[in-house]
Amino acid sequence: MDLRVLKLKTPAECESFAINAKAKGAPELAVQARKRAVELRAETHGAKTEVERDCLQAVYAYEEVLSAQRGRRQPASRTWQMIQRHGIIPAVERVVTKRVVSTGFTALAGMGLMEFAFEAVILRHPESFSVEAKELSAQRMAAQ
Repeated sequence: MDLRVLKLKTPAECESFAINAKAKGAPELAVQARKRAVELRAETHGAKTEVERDCLQAVYAYEEVLSAQRGRRQPASRTWQMIQRHGIIPAVERVVTKRVVSTGFTALAGMGLMEFAFEAVILRHPESFSVEAKELSAQRMAAQ
């Protein structure tokens, strides 16, 4: 990651940097700034483990994609509701084990943020998820 991006301290700074980078013809810096914003948001959420942090980063990355598509901040409301009801790990498991590919997976793929997809998180932390979730994740990631 570029040193200028690493120095950004808040998600708002990251967003401003991303807008400016894109306007100046540096889309790769804009992507890095959005990734940094995702990391910063997840850090403030209070994850207890690395897998929880990665799952939260995935949700925040999806929110970045939604926001970019709609031109304004857009929360992942249904995902947050599921997390509140079931917990972060079970919520991710539920999303991935549905037979249809989630809109988040497709949207993250379209923005070049596949490392933040729930499927990628599951493959990085297989010990925290079911065999079914791991198999579906591997199939979907291989198809990309």
